[in-house]
Amino acid sequence: MTSFESVTLEVDDITAAERFYTAIGLDTRLRLRASQAPTAGFRGFTLSLTVSQPSTVTAFFDAALDAGATALKPAAKSFWGYGGVVRSPDGTIWKIATSAKKDTGPATRRIDQMVLLLGAADVVATKRFYVGHGLTVAKSFGRKYVEFAAIPSSPVKLALYGRRALAKDAGVPEDGSGSHRLVLGGTAGDFADPDGFAWEAASPAPAP
Repeated sequence: MTSFESVTLEVDDITAAERFYTAIGLDTRLRLRASQAPTAGFRGFTLSLTVSQPSTVTAFFDAALDAGATALKPAAKSFWGYGGVVRSPDGTIWKIATSAKKDTGPATRRIDQMVLLLGAADVVATKRFYVGHGLTVAKSFGRKYVEFAAIPSSPVKLALYGRRALAKDAGVPEDGSGSHRLVLGGTAGDFADPDGFAWEAASPAPAP
């Protein structure tokens, strides 16, 4: 089975990005690479952190703002739970959320799940493409959402969402052009998917 094993963000300033992701506790889950590839507007993806309770959402949200992020959607209650959206200094959009509506204990900085959501022009076609490259579907909801199976050692899950719906969920306009500033690492080698997201052969994680 083909596996998805790493996420590399391409950033203008490696030092500043390292400082930000260390401050919010994500430095061991991401890779960073220097790049000044032109990009404008929505980059076509978001990264989501699922946590256990509202106070933990608030802890991550506030830490991100303190480290230089910009709030796109303030942390707030909704019919599905509690959450908010920020844009990091490097331009990556992060959603931090929980399905719980009440706290059951003190706030922590524990992440239950991290998900990379790729905005697809055609979710069904992109799903078919990835299945053809050896990924296994774990969940599928027609043309709306697809989640792929992850190996236990992967720090992040991969999922597909309609591009327009993903931009709306993030609170940004759908329009965007240029580089995604994102590289996915896996065991299927080097290729690009139908929406232009680049994959490369996964390399061993850097030593801590």
